[in-house]
Order: sequence, then C-alpha cells, then structure tokens
Amino acid sequence: MGRGRWWSPTSAAAEPRSVPLLLLGVALVAASFYAGAVVRSRSSSALVSLPSGSGSRSLDPSRAQDAGSLKFTNRVSLSYRTTPISVPDYGVAVCPLEYNEYIPCHDTSYTSKLKNLDRSRHEDLESICPPQEKCLFCLVPPPNDYKIPIRWPTSRDYVWRSNVNHSRLAEVKGGQNWVHEKGKLWWFPGGGTHFKHGASEYIERLGNMMTNSTGDLRMAGVVQVLDVGCGVASFSAYLLPLDIHTMSFAPKDGHENQIQFALERGIGAMISALATKQLPYPGKSFEMVHCSRCRVDWHENDGILLKEVDRLLRPNGYFVYSAPPAYRKDKDFPVIWEKIMNITTAMCWKLIAKHVQTAIWIKPEDQSCRQKNADLKLLNICDSSDDSSPSWKIPLMNCVRLNKDQSNIQKLPSRPDRLSFYSKSLEMIGQLIFHYPQKNR
Repeated sequence: MGRGRWWSPTSAAAEPRSVPLLLLGVALVAASFYAGAVVRSRSSSALVSLPSGSGSRSLDPSRAQDAGSLKFTNRVSLSYRTTPISVPDYGVAVCPLEYNEYIPCHDTSYTSKLKNLDRSRHEDLESICPPQEKCLFCLVPPPNDYKIPIRWPTSRDYVWRSNVNHSRLAEVKGGQNWVHEKGKLWWFPGGGTHFKHGASEYIERLGNMMTNSTGDLRMAGVVQVLDVGCGVASFSAYLLPLDIHTMSFAPKDGHENQIQFALERGIGAMISALATKQLPYPGKSFEMVHCSRCRVDWHENDGILLKEVDRLLRPNGYFVYSAPPAYRKDKDFPVIWEKIMNITTAMCWKLIAKHVQTAIWIKPEDQSCRQKNADLKLLNICDSSDDSSPSWKIPLMNCVRLNKDQSNIQKLPSRPDRLSFYSKSLEMIGQLIFHYPQKNR
C-alpha cells in the first residue's frame, strides 16, 4: 500500500480481493449505524423518571422487550440497614426524593434529638453516626432535573443550578460575590466575605504580606493549605494556578450545604467542624491554615482550637486570620483580639503582618521559646506519644507538641516531587491499612 493511505487503485490492482472486502466493510458499517439508530430510538422512549410517591421503578412491560435486557426494578422506599446486610432480589431500594441531600453521620434530624451534646462547642456539627439499625440502606437519588456536571476549568465559574438548588445562599451572600444566579446556572465571581473584589487580589495580598511585598504564596513556601469554613471554596479554586492545593471544609449549618457547591465545582472539600475533636489529618500536614470570617471562636476554651491548628501546621507554617477582631475596635472585638494575642504569644507564634482586615502568624521552628513558656506554666506540653497517634475521633488536647530533635522534622521536597513522596506522618496508616513496601517509607 501507499504510505499514509489505506487504499489506492494501484494497490487494488496488485490485490484483486481488496475491492470486495472494502465493499463488505462499508456494508457492515452502514448496517451497524442503522441498528444503533433503531435501538436508540426505541430505548429512549423507555426512559422513566423516579416517581415521587413510591411504588416501583421499572420499565413499561410492553416496552421492555424493545429495550432488550435493560430493566429497572429498584423500589423507592426508605429502608434501613440490617444485620447481616441483605440485598433484596429487586436490588437496593432508592431513597425517596426528599433524601437527595442525605449525608450519613451528618443528619440533623437525628442529632437534634440527642441530649448529651455540647452545643456551646458545636459538637452537634461533628460527624455523629446513628446506631446501625437507624442507618439508611438505600440509594440517595439525584435532585430533579439533575445534569452531568460541567467539567473543570469551566466549573470554577459555572455549575448547573438544578444540581445544587440552594437559592438562599445566593440571596444572603450575593452582595459578597460568593455566588449569583444566572439563568440555569450558578455563577461564582470569585468573591468571599473578606475578598468580595475577588480571590485573586486577596491571594496576591497574602503573598505580599508574607514576603514583604517581594513574592507570592509559593515563594513563602506554601504548598498545602487547610481552608476553615470555606464557603463555596473560591479561595481554593484560585490557588490552583499557583499549584497550591487546598483541603476546604465547612459544617452543614445555617448556610445550607456549602460543601455541595465546592464539590460540584470540582474542588476538594469535606463536611467537618472544629468543635470537640481533632480534625482527621496527621500532624504537620499543612504550610498554611486559613480562616476568612470562618465563624470559629479561636479565643474560647483557653485557645484549644488554635492548639489544634498548631498541631496541623508544619514548622514555619502560617495561620491567616481575616475577621473583625483583627481590625474592628467596637463591641467585644478588642477583648477577643487581646485573648487571641495572649494565646498565640504563649505558643510562641510570631505576628509577622497585620494589614487591612488580615493578620498572619508564623509557627516557630525553634522550640526553646515553647520550653521556656512551659517552664513558666504558660503552656502545656503534650505527651510525646501523642504525635504518632491517629487523629480520627480523638478529643482535642489543650497542649502543644515539642520537636526536641530537629533532625526528626521531615523536609518535604517541592512539587512535583512531593506528589510521589511518602510522608513519615503517614507511616502508621501505611502499616495498619495499606501495607506499603518498606522502600516507600
């Protein structure tokens, strides 16, 4: 055959059988297109939607034969988990449509009835799973008019409104440019409570504050960020161009399910709350913890929540705080600011910048100041064994950790090498669950 051509008259002369084979191939292709069109037209007429009332979800028997073996027999019913788990012949039931936003272990209809929760510390916003017999065992349905999500990077700015139909958040936060309704879409201009003119300008300002106006967040050593009370996660979305990756979290509270907006946009996020238990991350996981009007009472309970931030920060990591106590002089804000300053000073954090509405502290690498404050009874030092303990469901500790041996502090490589680097803080997880080979530890 001629190079770059699958058929030519000269090649046909050399191979007489190629013409009949070609005609046969064309006939088969035409037949397959025709068959596909017939099946597609028949099967499309057999599509059904979930009835809102109950009953069963199945194809019309008169059309089942037309659709081949395609058949939906799942029933719409509210079913609960049993022991042992058993799946009916008709398949796992589909939850009623009103459960389309049901989230296991974050069910307010269950937690609102519990009497032993410390609601003053927002324990009711933490992950609380019901007894097994009260756990739903049905498939969570999509909302009405659900569409295939818009893909990144377009999803940074637009998502389908029907997929996350929470109009109240747009009404309450529209003036701060969180999210606006735009026809069938939600539009995210990139604003937030403390950066209503856009996350890009705010991120640039943070970089300038950390580097004395000489660089950006990457030059300040920021690679991994924890965003507390993230809203719709625009801060995280606009950090991605700097190759800075963020875990965003917020509770399921009066602002509706903010995390649903973040996930629909394609941004890493989870439902969680800083309340009575440690966050489910190993110590020294982040170079920056960010709070922009995150509604966390950092000054309460002897600063125990700031001590959790200290556990999560790597040495020379930053705590960024954009909230009224950092700049307002009315109401109780000056008292709150003084308490925060006393707590951070006792932990030996250094306030490196305070500008506009934002204050930034850096966690020290040198441990001598902490040891001195501990000797003066200004600070409690955690037991050394606490560093290697898993953090899942562990109560918060009113203490800070000392790294007495600086050589044990693991120096992580910069990206992209960090993506394939196994952190020491994950060794216990690897040993207990994933059994990574020794060479990767």
